[in-house]
Amino acid sequence: MSVLPPAGRADSGSPAVKVVAFGGGHGLGASLRALRRIRPELHLELTAVVTVGDNGGSSGRLRAERGILPPGDLRQALAALAAEDETSARTAALLQHRFTAAGFGDEDPLTGHAVGNLLLCGLMELFGDPVAALDHAAGLVRAQGRVLPMSTHGVQLEADVRGVDPDRPDEISTVHGQHEVAVTRGTVQQVRLLPKDPPACPEALAAVAEADWLIFGPGSWYTSVIPHLLVPELAAAILASPARRLVLLNLAAEKETLGLSVADHLAALAWYLPGLTADVVLADPAAVGDPEPVAGAAESLGARLVLAPVAVPDGSPRHDPVTLGTALVPVLEVDR
Repeated sequence: MSVLPPAGRADSGSPAVKVVAFGGGHGLGASLRALRRIRPELHLELTAVVTVGDNGGSSGRLRAERGILPPGDLRQALAALAAEDETSARTAALLQHRFTAAGFGDEDPLTGHAVGNLLLCGLMELFGDPVAALDHAAGLVRAQGRVLPMSTHGVQLEADVRGVDPDRPDEISTVHGQHEVAVTRGTVQQVRLLPKDPPACPEALAAVAEADWLIFGPGSWYTSVIPHLLVPELAAAILASPARRLVLLNLAAEKETLGLSVADHLAALAWYLPGLTADVVLADPAAVGDPEPVAGAAESLGARLVLAPVAVPDGSPRHDPVTLGTALVPVLEVDR
C-alpha cells in the first residue's frame, strides 16, 4: 500500500502512452474526463472500450426499434472525451441534451431520447458500421481519444440473483437485462452474456494488443465493468496483453453490488477472468475504510494499493476529474 507522491511532469518528447479504459456509463465517463485532462502532460493516446448491453431508457428503445447497438454509453464516452474549446464543448452538451415532454398533450416520440443517441443511430444506419459511426461522431466533438464498442453486436446481460422475492430469501431467480440487473432486489450470484460468445470489436482487440495500460472501472461492477471479461476474444486479448493493468475502485456500493465488500469487487474480477493480474489498484481512502483487506485483495491480483482522495468535495459518491487526474499522473508515469 502506498500514498501518492507529488505529481511530476513527463518529458514532452517521450513516446505516446497508449491507454485503454474499459467500462460504461458515468463511471467510464469519470475516468475518461480525468484522462483527457492529463493527456497532454503524459502524451496519452486514449481508447475507450464501452459495454453494449444497455436495454433501458432511450438506448433500449432505439435498440428495440432500430436494431442498432445501444448508443447511450457510447455517447457518454464521446462527451467525456470532447475537446474543451467552445464549439466542441457546446456540441458535447448537445449530444447530452435529453428531450423532455413538450407539454402539448400526449407524450411525443422524442421524449426521453438524448440528441446524441439519435445522432449515433443515424450515423450507424448511414455507415452500416458502428465503428465508422463513432469515429465520425468523435470528429464532431474533436474527441481526445477513440471510442469503441466492446462488441459489434448488442448483448443481453443475465444474472442469477438470490432473494429477489423477500419472502423467499434463499431462492435463486434469473434476471434478464442490464437495467433489470442494475436495480434488482437481492444479491447477484453470477452474471453472463447472451449470446455467450459475442464477436469482439476488431479495433478494440488491436487497441488492447498495443496498449501500455489497461484500466478497469470505476462503474457498475456487474453491468459495466465485468461484461468486458465475458467476451471470449476480448478476455483472451486482455490476458495476452503485455500492458500494465490498473483498477479504479468505486466510491460507494451500488444496488447491484450490495453486500460486496471493496475487496470482493477485486476478487470478482479474477473470478470472472481466471489468470487476470493487475499492477495498481487506486482507491479513495474514505471509501476503503480499513485498507488492510483491500491491500490483501490487491496483492492477490499482484497489485499494490494506492490511496488518494479522488471524490468530489461535496461528499457525494462521484469521482472528481481533477483530483482523479492528479492521482493518475504518478501511476501512469511509471517507467516513462
